[in-house]
Amino acid sequence: MFLYRFRLKPLPLPLPFHKPLFVQITKMSTTSTAQANIRQWASKDGEFRRQVSSFRDSVSRDPNAQFAAEPNRYHLYISWACPWAHRTAIVRQLKGLDKIIGLSVVDFLMLDKGWKFSTSEETPGAIPDTVNNAQYIREVYFKANPNYDARFTVPVLWDKKLNTIVNNESSEIIRMFNEEFNDLIDNEEQKKLNYYPENLRGEIDEINEWIYDTVNNGVYKSGFATTQAAYERNVYPLFESLDRIEKILSTNEWLVGGVLTEADIRLWTTIVRFDPVYVGHFKCNLKTIEKDYPNILRWARQLYQIPGAASTVHMDHIKGHYYRSHTQINPTGVVPVSNGPDLSKPIIKS
Repeated sequence: MFLYRFRLKPLPLPLPFHKPLFVQITKMSTTSTAQANIRQWASKDGEFRRQVSSFRDSVSRDPNAQFAAEPNRYHLYISWACPWAHRTAIVRQLKGLDKIIGLSVVDFLMLDKGWKFSTSEETPGAIPDTVNNAQYIREVYFKANPNYDARFTVPVLWDKKLNTIVNNESSEIIRMFNEEFNDLIDNEEQKKLNYYPENLRGEIDEINEWIYDTVNNGVYKSGFATTQAAYERNVYPLFESLDRIEKILSTNEWLVGGVLTEADIRLWTTIVRFDPVYVGHFKCNLKTIEKDYPNILRWARQLYQIPGAASTVHMDHIKGHYYRSHTQINPTGVVPVSNGPDLSKPIIKS
């Protein structure tokens, strides 16, 4: 029986959520060493570096496009645990695309074969793959490209018509969801929602850039660092950015233009995980959201309480994934009991 073993090239290893890493695949006739390195993330200098996604096509509202927006043509694969996939889940929900785009959710526990599918009975909140009947997300990638040689990440937007992956880059998927399916949305209020308005795009792009580098990815660069120097190079800029965000939100309801935009959504999925996971598990413990950032907490509660948002937060999947899958960080697999601040509490504006 042949299984695949990953022999790493001298490249940095990313977290297997979002940005794939190219690797060389060799066949092995043993099960004991297969996928031995799938959960190693730091490079030789102790730094974590995220790689670029592989599938970068786009769905278009143009009916003549290769990937035209059509009802029930596309299927989204996510993990409730993954902050990058969470972005796509919340935009899908808020825009009412749950009636148009199908959903499968992997099990939160990621072991040597990567993300796997489970039934809801096996893992509450999981949704099996009813499109490709895959047991692991890797099978979806190989169906799209038998020679695929990168990380098997989520989210994945799948085209049921052409039987291929359209895109596995969360920042691009949420922009497709934002406007390309508008002609198919019945609810007028949801159709009008625009998280990337043209007049704010410059400001959104600018804030996305530094928040991505120092916060969204900063928690991983801190948590997956394997040297003290690499850790400290990233954890201090992380809190400098959180301080900067706190100041912005002290005088603004939302990050950009006084309205909810993709900049808020992209940051929010990190903030939801910050106190229950990143403070302890990733050693991002200079401050906490609940005790030290009252304006970020007000903002996080405000977004959480938008109808539909709370249904995308599955803290059992979030905590279960990080604390049980990252055995190099938490070898006991013990999961802390705290879920972080209660985001359902009344919003208190300063």
